[in-house]
Amino acid sequence: MRVLVVEDHATLAKRIAQGLSQAGMAVDAVHDGLAALDATAQTDYDVIVLDRDLPVVHGDRVCRSVAGSGPRVLMLTAAAGVDDRVDGLELGADDYLPKPFAFAELVARVRALARRAPSAPPVLHSGNLTVDRARHRASRGGVPLSLTRKEFGILEMLLAAGGAVVSAEKLLEHVWDAHADPFSNIVSVTMARLRRKLGDPPLIDTVVGKGYRM
Repeated sequence: MRVLVVEDHATLAKRIAQGLSQAGMAVDAVHDGLAALDATAQTDYDVIVLDRDLPVVHGDRVCRSVAGSGPRVLMLTAAAGVDDRVDGLELGADDYLPKPFAFAELVARVRALARRAPSAPPVLHSGNLTVDRARHRASRGGVPLSLTRKEFGILEMLLAAGGAVVSAEKLLEHVWDAHADPFSNIVSVTMARLRRKLGDPPLIDTVVGKGYRM
């Protein structure tokens, strides 16, 4: 796993990088937004640990530039208010961790982000189906779809897979939380509801023994 740490406080950046390295990750560290943009242009990172308040180029701009281009973004900030967290996520960040934080939590969040599928563009399309990931909206033929969080999550994952098969196990891992029963039929039941809402002609195929695909 390749991680980029972007933190203007050099001592903190060094500590984060060392800790992630000790956790078995390959880590680079830079201290301003311009250096971060240069680094991401040269290297394909799995995860970027990004401080929001950066010199030269602000962290918000860095986040907008890299969101959807491949790496997952874990945004760090001293501002812990709800509005700040919402702002960070709406910029395209995949996760948000306020300072100060427990290092074990940082490592766990980085690993969780790295396990996800590569980031997809903010808006996904398949025929007349449109899924706006940032605004959490979906429509088909210009008609808005009323989807639950789980239905939207399944649709998002299938579209992001670009036609590849996505297993029920992977859907369960990424769309449901840790309390979901892995032996239940919750994925197939939710899939059936999603298909009804999407209408005809059908958009989702079942690949027997393997999973689902758009």
